[in-house]
Amino acid sequence: MFGNYLIGLREGLEASLVVCILVAYLVKTGNRRRLPPLWAGVGTAVALSLAFGALLQFGSSSLTFQAKEALGGTLSVLSVALVTWMVFWMRRTARHLKSELQDKLDAALAVGTGALVVTSFFAVGREGLETSLFIWTAVQATGDGVRPLVGALLGLATSVVLGWLFYKGALRINLAKFFRWTGAMLVVVAAGVLAYGIHDLQEADILPGLHSLAFDISTTIPPDSWYGTLLKGVFNFQPDPTVLQVSVWGLYLLPVMAFFLTPERSRSVPRAQAAGVPAAE
Repeated sequence: MFGNYLIGLREGLEASLVVCILVAYLVKTGNRRRLPPLWAGVGTAVALSLAFGALLQFGSSSLTFQAKEALGGTLSVLSVALVTWMVFWMRRTARHLKSELQDKLDAALAVGTGALVVTSFFAVGREGLETSLFIWTAVQATGDGVRPLVGALLGLATSVVLGWLFYKGALRINLAKFFRWTGAMLVVVAAGVLAYGIHDLQEADILPGLHSLAFDISTTIPPDSWYGTLLKGVFNFQPDPTVLQVSVWGLYLLPVMAFFLTPERSRSVPRAQAAGVPAAE
């Protein structure tokens, strides 16, 4: 549940910040009349995300066991790739997200209402589709359709409240640090989802080694115990993983986490500027 709350909070806060920036810019530039097309784009993106999640859930229910496992494993790997790209993208662009969105909005205003709808749709839709995919894979991993969904909804609700407080100027936090540490936690969650996806692909006979267990501590940490359920819900922990699952988990988590936590190098100052000579435009 915590992992899904984190997904809902982080993805929802990204979308909320984007909407807040767009709305605030339109209001401050005297384009309040352009707000309805913006909200239309946001609403369309939300509706598409919900429809995508419903399609995944109900579309997979009629599949055979092997086909369902193959689909679940493939989408788990895809969702991990998207989340990994997302956390690195936000780490790189968090500092200049506002100016980048305002530039896109200026271009959309110059073109017309349709471009404004498209801009807001794509600005919010990406986070919505990523959230739907990641939550669906988490639900499949835990085998519990209630608690992961409740966690995600609570995270989304929290992000909406935080976004509203940001817009009103009642809340100020260091967004760079927030996205950095939530991103690190998401990398851990994503590693568990990836391991689960590998297990699905093994059950679908796409990958080998289904019966080659790395260890089995089911008697120490029973899957149906409260702490086994907690570990499963937060980290997608499995007490009897295969060798391939553990190998992929480590090969993903260690280098990705190390690279993510490594401070970004500041751009080197050109020699001309270092010597006091104005740089050319």
